[in-house]
Amino acid sequence: MSAESTPEPGTPGTTGTTGPRRRGEGGRRRPRSKGSKALRAVAWSAAGIVVLGGTGFGYVYFKLNGNIKSVDINQALGTDRPQNVDNGSQDILVLGSDSRSGGNEKLAGGIDDGSARSDTAMIVHIYEGHKKAGVVSIPRDTLVERPECTDTRGTAYPAAENVMFNSAYSTGGAACAVKTVESMTGIRMDHYIEVDFAGFQKLIDELGGVEVTTTQNIEDPNSRLNLNAGTHTLNGKQALGLVRTRHGVGDGSDLGRIQLQQAFIKALVKQVQDIGVLSSPKRLYDLADTATRTVTTDSELGSVTGLASFASGLKGISASQMTMVTMPVRYDPADPNRVLTAKTKADLVWKALKADRPIPKSATEGTAHGGASGVVESS
Repeated sequence: MSAESTPEPGTPGTTGTTGPRRRGEGGRRRPRSKGSKALRAVAWSAAGIVVLGGTGFGYVYFKLNGNIKSVDINQALGTDRPQNVDNGSQDILVLGSDSRSGGNEKLAGGIDDGSARSDTAMIVHIYEGHKKAGVVSIPRDTLVERPECTDTRGTAYPAAENVMFNSAYSTGGAACAVKTVESMTGIRMDHYIEVDFAGFQKLIDELGGVEVTTTQNIEDPNSRLNLNAGTHTLNGKQALGLVRTRHGVGDGSDLGRIQLQQAFIKALVKQVQDIGVLSSPKRLYDLADTATRTVTTDSELGSVTGLASFASGLKGISASQMTMVTMPVRYDPADPNRVLTAKTKADLVWKALKADRPIPKSATEGTAHGGASGVVESS
């Protein structure tokens, strides 16, 4: 079955595809045809950084300003939110939407039906001093209690139990996704950033590709990626394939794909810091134009000035100072295509972030993982 005709797994109200399963290291294989198609979470590292300097171009500033889409999360959510702790840290929800509109339906292997789902979600915690960060990936298929929420157009949606995490976005957009994350974690999100398929691919091409080393051959016809073990400079299409890959690595689960995504982010951050993106005005403009067209932000970041200010606080964070984990989960015994929050261990993660402390290693020990750690390394 081709990637185009394979049913979409993880769609709210379905159980995903079925098929033979094999036991992988640390957990069961969760056989599904496709999952999240792109990393889009690179908006935090790439879009914020490359927009620096845009404020110095006069009319270019206004053009770039007009590229940025923003949503007023604060107005939609009101005051029923976790306390806004003023300890010098920041928490950002970085979300990827599987939009089937515009040029994205070709990348998604589907049709332009105007729909959108969240495929990739990461909580990025910037520690006080802005020299290091903790990143927590939330598996899209985690079964959660979705709180009552109101979208940015004022439409209210009822609470729901035992639904997938990504249903929050498909139900009520960015505001409901933020509301659900805040309900799960007890942590107030200071900002929201989202990026799409086409923008991600173009952004990687504008950067000249990203260099990674694969420690084993990766072949996944669903993501259309075929890489031999070794060092590669991935173009946008290949990078998109890598962060979509699940069947070619580890236990074949979505958790393995998250490990690939995290490794790719580190490689991307390392490369952005190593290259002189500000050395060429044209290159800077092309990067800034692509980045600002790619992202949707909360209203506080919805301008070149806002993004540039935000980016200036990230410049000191190197890939080596980023701790990346997956929210502690266990496979759902009733459905191998779903995961459940390992609440006791997850609480250790949320308590550490709220207190601006490092995530303890004990929080993720013994939890489900995808077996793909170390498959991709930054070169």
